[in-house]
Amino acid sequence: MSKFDSIRFYHDEEVTKILQNISHHPMVKSLIDYTFPEYSDEQVNELVNSIHSIRDFQSKIIYHTLQQVLKNTSEGLSSSGFENLDPNTSYLFISNHRDILLDTSFLNVLLMEHGKIMTASAVGDNLVQKQLFMDLAKLNRNFIVKRGLSPRELLGSSKLLSEYMCYLLKEENRSVWIAQREGRTKDGNDATHQGVLKMIGMACNEDSMMDYFKNLRIVPVTISYEYDPTDKLKMPQLMAKMADELYIKDKNEDFLNLMSGVVGQKKRIHLHVGTALDTELDSIKNETTNVNKQIQMLAKVIDEQIIANYKLWPTNYIAYDLLNDTDRFANEYTDKEKQLFLRRLELKLDKGNEPLVDTFLEMYANPVVNKFKLQNA
Repeated sequence: MSKFDSIRFYHDEEVTKILQNISHHPMVKSLIDYTFPEYSDEQVNELVNSIHSIRDFQSKIIYHTLQQVLKNTSEGLSSSGFENLDPNTSYLFISNHRDILLDTSFLNVLLMEHGKIMTASAVGDNLVQKQLFMDLAKLNRNFIVKRGLSPRELLGSSKLLSEYMCYLLKEENRSVWIAQREGRTKDGNDATHQGVLKMIGMACNEDSMMDYFKNLRIVPVTISYEYDPTDKLKMPQLMAKMADELYIKDKNEDFLNLMSGVVGQKKRIHLHVGTALDTELDSIKNETTNVNKQIQMLAKVIDEQIIANYKLWPTNYIAYDLLNDTDRFANEYTDKEKQLFLRRLELKLDKGNEPLVDTFLEMYANPVVNKFKLQNA
């Protein structure tokens, strides 16, 4: 048994059997019906029988599913920075995180379209409790991050995860995607959690941690949604945090968030891949030998790229002006765009709940605040 069997995605030779096993499940049938509404049963069978690898599954089904999602729930996906990626090189993409499923999915759509190496992607085991979800995740080249462990278990699990990511990047030449923090950013403040970087660095077998990170080729990724499809669903957790109360998720909350992200309206979406960190890591290495300080500085470098490359939409500027009772950014949006955003606010929230409205607006306004804070630093 491979040491990575408990967390790895499926091998190509396992794909045919797994897909045959789940192809008659109502949810898989719904997925295929949604993706190929004009297909007959015979065509669906032909399609399923033609898939013998993860690449087949992604290119023949998932890519087209995501095209339907974009068509039905957005006004398009734009991108920038992909010309800076070498088509034969693997990268460690560290990304801000807005949507459970779509952030990494849209990155892979664009990597496929630009002829670059697609990613293996980290997914929390809380999202794949049912065997069907586990199968679909592993068919889509997701590897498992275990949650809710004791400190001792967490240490072992983190080390295994770190070694697996290193193995994929260095031995398999497979790109890897991981979010800059555990869980999605709820309040619009994109900040890299140092614990994520420490976990990645656990497999370091070099004299310098920064040299190790340099060899992993870290690329910060920024994804910006004009409308966050799960904005309303993020409110209870944010309100609990404001009140300094413990927030306990409902049993089906993760699944509801996942589905809302897929079917909810997003308007425009932009994804930017930054440049692989290189000289920045040399500077950190030369400035201090203290590993904790180095990790802190690395998190700051990643944050700066992510924030600098954030695409600010009219919704961000509108929220800032509404929150601060100003027209500072009135040139960045039309009156129609403002009215549409106010209508969304009205439909999503109880108007009389002032703190809730402010929290909602802050979620959209914070990227503006952070970008200007960075520019004026």
